[in-house]
This record gives sequence, structure tokens and C-alpha cells, in this order.
Amino acid sequence: MTQSALIQLNNVQKIFFTDEVETHALSDIQLTINAGEYVSISGPSGCGKSTLLSVLGLLDTATHGDYRLNDHHVEKFNAAERAHIRNKEVGFIFQSFNLISDLTVEENVALPLTYRDDFSSKEIKAAVKSALEKVDMLHRAAHYPSQLSGGQQQRVAVARAIAGNPSIILADEPTGNLDSKNAEAVMALLDTLHQEGATICMVTHDPRSAQRAERQIDILDGKVIADNNLNRDVDAA
Repeated sequence: MTQSALIQLNNVQKIFFTDEVETHALSDIQLTINAGEYVSISGPSGCGKSTLLSVLGLLDTATHGDYRLNDHHVEKFNAAERAHIRNKEVGFIFQSFNLISDLTVEENVALPLTYRDDFSSKEIKAAVKSALEKVDMLHRAAHYPSQLSGGQQQRVAVARAIAGNPSIILADEPTGNLDSKNAEAVMALLDTLHQEGATICMVTHDPRSAQRAERQIDILDGKVIADNNLNRDVDAA
């Protein structure tokens, strides 16, 4: 079965300029991610993996190169257009959860949808309920983040990421602030979402988490040094 390219990066570079010093965070990245893939990006601290995820998620812009997301030529967008596409196409899961403390669980999950013109109030409520049910947190809908454990907060963050039915879920060290039990629960949740058809790209320093992805990419000094698709031989058969 032919897969469709959801993300295409061609010769993407990211250079940071500070006090006449150029830091090449990303160098000539060539990368395609197909719809339905589960990809992990690994590498040592400072190798550029989080920078790559920020570029993929439109949180940062490439210095050079071409980036196409779901047939959108990203480099041609202004800031407002990028924000609109990011909110519609990308779901984020951060290491630090990034929940707003004075909003309830339900309000946190609903917040990104309130900025979209393709969701009515009724549809937002239904999407939030569905997302919280998927992560088994509907019973905590009226609670605040401070009333939740770290594992519960991350499950809410996953619900927020999937509520808008994004084209891709980007996870930046999603288990980095969790103990082993909660980390396993979050990884199992990502496994389930992928099995249900979600496209996932995850940055992680944990080899055990990386191995759960069907495709493992290694980065060093801003360059892709390995790209192992564990299903490649199966697909070719």
C-alpha cells in the first residue's frame, strides 16, 4: 500500500547567529514522514533533535531549505498563517506538560480549539469529551492541573494534542518528567493512538521509548546519521 507524504524537508538548515558566531543546529536535513508513521528522533543533548521538532511544528523557522506540511509550503507563510496551520495540523505533547494552572482539565483541552473557525461550541465540547475518554481522564474534567499527578497531567496534555484531530502529533521527551510507571502508561497510550491511525513523531533520549517506534532516526551534530524503518522489509515483501 502506497503511503502519502505528510511531511517533506529538503535541504533544511537552521543557523543561530550570536555575537558573530554561527551555530549550525540543523544541516541539510532531508526527511520525509508519511501519514500513519510512528517516528522517533534520538541523539545526544545538543544534537539538534528538539530544534528539528520545533521546525516541524512551526514553532521555529528554518534558515534555509524547503518544508512542506500536508501540501502546505510552510516557508511561504507569514506568522499568522503559520499559527493557523500549526493549530489545525499539529498536536504538541511537551515534557513539562504546559498546562495552564488556572484552567480546568476540560478548559485546557478545549483551549486550542477555541481559536479554530471550523469548530462550533457544541463540536468543541464533544471533541474534548472524546479526547479525555481516550486518555481515561474524563472523570477529572473539572479538576485543575495542581490537583493531578504528573502522569495525569501528561495524559491531559495528550488529550489536548489529539482533540483537534491533527495531521501529526509531535512529542518532545513526553516521559522526561515521569517515573517509570507513568512513563510506561504514556508510551502505551501513544502506541494505542498510533494503532488507531495517528501519525506520531517523538523526540526522546530514552532508547526503550525510541524502540517502540516503527522508524528510528538518529541525529548527531545537526545531521541525520541513521534512519531505520523497522517495517521496511515487511512492506517490501
